[in-house]
Amino acid sequence: MAKAPNPQNGESSTPLAAQGDGLTNDGLIPQLFTSVPALNEAASYLAQTTSYITGCFSDYSGKLSFDLNIYYRLFAVEYSPIESHASGHAQELVTFAAGENEASSVKASEQISSNGNRSGNAESSSAKTSAPPHGHDEITRTSTGYQSQNSGTLIVSNHYFSLIERARRTVRGSADDIGWLQRDQEMPPVEDGTGRFKEIFDNIIFSTLVRHGVHKLPNSMVYLLIPGLFSNHGPLYFVDTKVRFSKMGLTCHIAKIHSEASVEKNAKEIKEYIEEIYWGSNKRVLLLGHSKGGVDAAAALSLYWSDLKDKVAGLALAQSPYGGSPIASDLLREGQLGDYVNLRKLTEILICKVVKGDMRALEDLTYERRREFLKQHHLPREVPIVSLRTEAGISPAVLATLSHVAHAELPVIAGEPAKLPVVMPLGAAMAACAQLLQVRYGEKSDGLVTCRDAEVPGSVVVRPERKLDHAWMVYSSLKDDTTEGDASQVCEALLTLLVEVGQKMRHELAMKDE
Repeated sequence: MAKAPNPQNGESSTPLAAQGDGLTNDGLIPQLFTSVPALNEAASYLAQTTSYITGCFSDYSGKLSFDLNIYYRLFAVEYSPIESHASGHAQELVTFAAGENEASSVKASEQISSNGNRSGNAESSSAKTSAPPHGHDEITRTSTGYQSQNSGTLIVSNHYFSLIERARRTVRGSADDIGWLQRDQEMPPVEDGTGRFKEIFDNIIFSTLVRHGVHKLPNSMVYLLIPGLFSNHGPLYFVDTKVRFSKMGLTCHIAKIHSEASVEKNAKEIKEYIEEIYWGSNKRVLLLGHSKGGVDAAAALSLYWSDLKDKVAGLALAQSPYGGSPIASDLLREGQLGDYVNLRKLTEILICKVVKGDMRALEDLTYERRREFLKQHHLPREVPIVSLRTEAGISPAVLATLSHVAHAELPVIAGEPAKLPVVMPLGAAMAACAQLLQVRYGEKSDGLVTCRDAEVPGSVVVRPERKLDHAWMVYSSLKDDTTEGDASQVCEALLTLLVEVGQKMRHELAMKDE
C-alpha cells in the first residue's frame, strides 16, 4: 500500500492550491510534482501552452500595427507614430507577461516560506537562493519566440504588401504606357496631313460617282498590302482593296505571310517579298500595312534598309500599334486581367494550338517589347511614311452593323455555284473594346489600338473625323454608304498621299544638293 506523504520530509499539498492562483512557470513545477510524474508533465505542458498564447497575442498586436503602417504608407497618409507604437506595444505585452511570471514566482515563494514547509532544509533554501528563477528562463524563451513569430509576421505582412502592390498594378494597367512615343524627346515630330488627305479622298469619291474621274496612283510602282494578326483566317482580308486596284490597272499583291508569327520573322519574309517583286518587275514597291502588318513592314525597313532602300518607295501604316497595344499588354502583363480570368492561357491556346502560331506575335505588340525594339531599330529618316489613326463609333447603328468576312459555298444552282456571305458583328466587338479603353484609360481608340499609339514618329499623320473601327479597314460591311466611301478608297487615298510625300521629300533633297 502506498504511504501518505510525510510533512516532515518537506512535502506538502499546499502548493497545489497555489497552482490554481497562477503558478505556471517551469521553475517551481519540478519541485512541486517530483513524486507525481504524470502531473509534472501535464503542468509543464500547461505552462508552455500559456506562454505560446501570450506570444500569439503579442504577435497579433505587432502584425496589426505593421499592416496599418503599410496602409498609411501606400496611400501617402502621414502617421509616423505607427512603427514606434507597434514596437512599444509589443514590448509592453512581453514585459507584462514577464512581470506576471516574476510576481507569481515571488508570491509562491513567500507562501512556501510563511508555511514553514521548506525552512528545515538549508541546502534547498541555499540552492533556491543561489540559482536564478526558472521564470526568467521562460521569459527569455517567450521573448525569443516572439522575435521568431514577429519574423513570420513580417513575411506574412510582406505577402499582404505584394498583394496590395499587385492590385495597384492591376488598376493602373497601361495608363503610364499609352502615348509614350509622343513623350519621348528622341523621337522625331509628326506632321498633320489630315487636310490634304480629305481633299484626296473627296476627289476619289467624286471620281467613283461620276465614273470618269482620274486616279492619281502611278502605274510605275507595285503596291504590296500587308495584313495584320489573324488575317490568314479571314478570306476577304484586303480583298476589296486588291480588286479595286486591279480594276484601275495597278499591280497589287497581298503578302502571304504567317500573320501569327513574330515581328522579326515576318520582317524577314516581307524583305524577301519586296526583293522578289522588284527583281521580277523592276519597279519600286509601295507598302501598306494594316494593324500588326504595319509593324511588320516597319520592322523590315528598320532591319534591312541597306538592302531595301532602292526598292521601297514608301510605307503607309493604317491603325498599327506602332507604340504598342494596351489590349496586348493587359492580356500578357503580370497582375493584369489575364491573371484573374485565365485570358492569357486561353489566348495562348488560341494562337499556339488552334491557329498554329507563335505567342511572340502578340508579345511583340506589348509596350515593353515595342520600347525595346524601337530603341535598337529606328525607321530610316529618308523613307516617306504616312500613318492613319481612327476612332471607333459606339452608336446603336454601329452595334447593329455586320461585317462581311467570308463566303460559304452552296450546292450548284442553275449551273452556277451559289455563295452565301458569312457575316460577323465585328463593329459591335470593336465598339465594346473602344468603350472599355475609354472608360478605363480615357483614351480614344479604334477598338484595339489607341489613337496616340498609332501615330508613327516622323510620319505624316491622318486623323479623320469619321468614325472607323479597326475591322472596317479590311472587312466591308453589308450596308456601306457609297457616298461616304469604303475601305478600299481610304487605302487609295492613303497611298496617293504617300506618293505626294515621297515627291516632296525628293524635291527637298534635290534642293539641298543644289
